[in-house]
Amino acid sequence: MAKVAFLGLGVMGYPMARHLKAKGHEVTVYNRTFAKAERWVSENGGRAMKTPREATEGQDFVFACVGNDDDLRQATLGPDGAFHGLKPGTIFVDHTTASAEVARELYAAAKEKGAAFIDAPVSGGQAGAENGVLTVMCGGDADVYAKAEPVIMSFARACRLLGPAGSGQLTKMINQICIAGLVQALSEGVHFGKKAGLDIEAVLDVISKGAAGSWQMENRGKTMNEGKFEFGFAVDWMRKDLAICLAEARKNGASLPVTALVDQFYADVQKMGGKRWDTSSLIARLER
Repeated sequence: MAKVAFLGLGVMGYPMARHLKAKGHEVTVYNRTFAKAERWVSENGGRAMKTPREATEGQDFVFACVGNDDDLRQATLGPDGAFHGLKPGTIFVDHTTASAEVARELYAAAKEKGAAFIDAPVSGGQAGAENGVLTVMCGGDADVYAKAEPVIMSFARACRLLGPAGSGQLTKMINQICIAGLVQALSEGVHFGKKAGLDIEAVLDVISKGAAGSWQMENRGKTMNEGKFEFGFAVDWMRKDLAICLAEARKNGASLPVTALVDQFYADVQKMGGKRWDTSSLIARLER
């Protein structure tokens, strides 16, 4: 069992840290709102620290799951950042969905301290975190990943190294690009079926067994039809992720016409008051 710190106890980090503790690891937590870290400790045991640096000192592994590039830099390189507390040999695993650029930056900064860094964004949403069945996409050195994988699997059902630093973030971008197109297509299909007067649940039951089937159809088709959008990953977060995808595409020359269009559709949902609706709310703009 390892000495582990977890930085960031949001809707993802809170249960991820709990799974680490349940697997027998010695867990120290940090959260910007210290009361939340204290609550986590009261429920799970372990220790709470008031700065990322304090939480990191003496740890074998440090996990982070914060909001964006700026939050990640503050938590790692800021005045009380985690990197000031890294000991040689510590492995820092970042689960934030961020840019490939910041992943490479932190990989180099960790290496200067004799530590290691893996970018490891996740897919599976809040439910995946709660149930310990996340998919983890990793970038970094193979020998470091081999040490980290057994610990990561405390809250994952699949974990894979995709290449050097930044590769995990690039893979997460592909994940979000694919989801954006799928959800828009599913929204249009359900909308079309309703306009045609069909029994949507029956339609989805049939077509989900064929080539049109997908996780989104199985898990969100019925709730989209019912106009329910309270199932986790919010529109605001998706727009943050798609902005990262589009920025990377401008750098590498990739053409993402559908992604750019769906991003604007999500902007319409935000204007409708749907900032905290889940991503399946794309159908709402079709039914205004």
